[in-house]
Amino acid sequence: MAILSNDENQKAKFVFEKINYQLLLASIFIVIIGFVLMAGNTDIYSFRKIVLAPIVVIGGFIFGFYAILKKTSSKA
Repeated sequence: MAILSNDENQKAKFVFEKINYQLLLASIFIVIIGFVLMAGNTDIYSFRKIVLAPIVVIGGFIFGFYAILKKTSSKA
């Protein structure tokens, strides 16, 4: 069993890198934009509501999966 120094003990380990969190926030923003495009009470059968908004929402979810699965280059 190895004994770690104080610097290694106190350093917080996050599951993802900073870029993963930034991409995840961007994907959440894209999904929100998709739901905003879907909102409203005018012309329920418009192109924006039945085609564009679902594509944007699904794209946001796909981008979220990419943000979670993205591997960053190791700095070792």
